[in-house]
Formats: sequence, C-alpha cells, structure tokens
Amino acid sequence: MLRTNRLFELIAILRARRSPVTAFTLSSELGVSQRSIYRDIETLRTLGASIEGEAGIGYCLREGFFLPQFAFSPDELAALALGLGWVQQRADPALAKSSESALAKILAARSSGHSIEGAPVLAPAASVSERVDPPQVAALRDAIRRQRKVEIRYEDAQGAASDRVIWPIAIVYFDDVRILAAWCERRSAFRHFRVDRLQVTTVSEERYPGRRQAIIARWQEQDRDWRTLLTVSDTPTDYEVERALKRLAEPKEN
Repeated sequence: MLRTNRLFELIAILRARRSPVTAFTLSSELGVSQRSIYRDIETLRTLGASIEGEAGIGYCLREGFFLPQFAFSPDELAALALGLGWVQQRADPALAKSSESALAKILAARSSGHSIEGAPVLAPAASVSERVDPPQVAALRDAIRRQRKVEIRYEDAQGAASDRVIWPIAIVYFDDVRILAAWCERRSAFRHFRVDRLQVTTVSEERYPGRRQAIIARWQEQDRDWRTLLTVSDTPTDYEVERALKRLAEPKEN
C-alpha cells in the first residue's frame, strides 16, 4: 500500500473508533510495522490532524474535521460553492459565518488549481428567500450538540401560545421553513415545531438523558413517515406544512 493511501486509511480508522486504538492494532489492520504507524501519526499531526495519545496507550482523533490535500474537479468545487453559498444566504449568522470560513479552508486545501470564479451555479441572494434563520437558531443547534433541555414558547397556526420544555434532536431545513424535531416533556412524545414560530426562553445546563443518536433512532422508528417533511414543495404554504406535521404527530396534536 502506498504511504499516501495508508495515511488516508489511518485517518478513516481513527475517525471510526470511539476509544483509543493502539499502534499494534493499527499496524495489524494496515499491514505495516508499529514503527511505521508512529511515523504516520507524526506526519498526520504535522499536517494538522488533531490526534491525541501516545505509544503504549493508544491514539484517537479529536472531534473536528481534518481535510488533507484533495484534488477537486470543477463540478465538485461548484457543488461546494453552491451548498455553502446557500447556507451563507439563509442560515443564522453564526452558521453563515462558519460556512464562509469552511469554504475558504476547502479552497486553501485544494490542489486541483481550479477556481470557483465564474462557476456555472450560484446561490441566490438572501432577499429571494422569505425566511432567513433568526440568530436563536444557533442556540438551538448548540443545545442539540450538547444534549441540553430547552424551554421555549411556541405559537401554533391558530396563534395559540404555549410554554414547553423540549429535548431538541434535529433541525430539518426546507428552502424557506425550518422544522425542529424534539421530545416534548409536556406531551411525553416527539413533536415538530416550526422554528419561526418559537422563542427560546432558556437553554438549560441540564443534559437530557440517553444518547442523542439513540433518541433519533426512536424518533425515526416511531414516526416512520417523518421524511414526508422533505417532500413538501419548495415554498410550502402554512397549510401544507401543518398537514405534514399533523401526519407526524398523530394521534395527538401539538
């Protein structure tokens, strides 16, 4: 195996493991000596990979994305620019700024020599979108990552407001509508909330129980038709969104 390919394989192995992996295990999987593994680890660290650990204990890749040198085709760069441009135009300020810096890092890492200037696809200006994410979406996203309970005030389609404590698990993005999937303590069930109709009152430091991935699996199992949210038209009306949410929430309503 070429060393370049081995470095990619090494990153893939470390990214897939939740616990430290010894050099002996890595050398067995890659078919090289432990000394080669030690050299590869140092090479990856030099290139910017956040690898923790040491000989005799094991190694693990810290959270965060490591992007080594890649050769992007013109269409690949256009796809990246289009997707991240969409986020810059429509996401909350924190995510929009992150998408801009992410694209800068990707372009800095590319080795193809291609440019996105004059790309055949462009993200439309923000004024085209009826809804741009409010800043509080960043707080919801952070709560999802840290598995924190959130107190919200929610206004339904009829204008009735209610206060709830939820366990946010995912934000589903339409072109112009964002849907928050969460466990609602008030209803003791999964519920779906339009982000533009909720206000974040408090992000608690109390962590909700269980693993988020397991909770998402329960959500998907219980609401087998949750993907119907993604089949609504590009510019869904309130009626269409409410109808999709009603199907998800049966037999109870929000």
